[in-house]
Amino acid sequence: MKFRGKIVDIACLNHFTRVITTISKLTKMCVLRLTPDNLYFVLSGKVANGGVSMWCELSQANFFDEYQMEGVSSEANEICLEVTPENLSRALKTVQSAKAVKIKLTKKHCPCLTIAAELPTMSSINRVVTHDVPVDVIPRRLWHEFKEPSMPDFDVSIYLPPLKTLKNIVDRMKNLSNFLVVEANLNGEMNLKIETDLVSVTTHFKDLGNPPWGDDASQDGGPSQSRDPDDMAQARVDIRKLQQFLMGQQVNPSKSMCNIVHQRILHLILLHEDVSLQYFIPAVA
Repeated sequence: MKFRGKIVDIACLNHFTRVITTISKLTKMCVLRLTPDNLYFVLSGKVANGGVSMWCELSQANFFDEYQMEGVSSEANEICLEVTPENLSRALKTVQSAKAVKIKLTKKHCPCLTIAAELPTMSSINRVVTHDVPVDVIPRRLWHEFKEPSMPDFDVSIYLPPLKTLKNIVDRMKNLSNFLVVEANLNGEMNLKIETDLVSVTTHFKDLGNPPWGDDASQDGGPSQSRDPDDMAQARVDIRKLQQFLMGQQVNPSKSMCNIVHQRILHLILLHEDVSLQYFIPAVA
């Protein structure tokens, strides 16, 4: 197993760091899957993390000037590592002004992702700063747990309002309740609701638009065409999990959308040119 990558472009380095920082806000541990074309950050929806799962996909060519990897074998040309994204984020944040950053899988006292940054200097002597981020190599027999989650057969898909607006509303609602109902329909309408014995609060959004998933969407994970456009699909979720997702967002997506499987799953999707982030929050009764 070998992996080495080099980032020279400072804009790519900054963007890569923002993605890792976003992931570090969503989870303490995750799996980094390296393939010849892509990097994936994966959190599988286990009961231990409240059933939340995440899938973040990056095209390596859009970030790395050099990228070489050899997987476990020729037919299984992948590497799976368990990483602490916070450690990775912290290391990358210290090298933002670097002329070049190299990331390499190394074996020190334990397996590490070694980040070596060549920093600018006033003299002719090169100054290199190195960070070793410990990782665990995941054996091939467990890889099946970290495959891309299938698109749920959702009832409604809708574009989200500006994430900053959403965050401000959810932050306020969190002071009133631990649970939030997200509901939406195929008419571009979305409501955020909390209800307690003392208070009932609803925020309405309209004209958000619904993503075009195609005419055969009902066979392909999309909403059924026979659904009444005014019918609301809803999911009641732990408000802290939604707040965590909104607080950590640093990807600045060009599109953000939400799929709702009625009373089962809230599926959030952020899309940027070269990054896609999916986050699944299970509904609670």
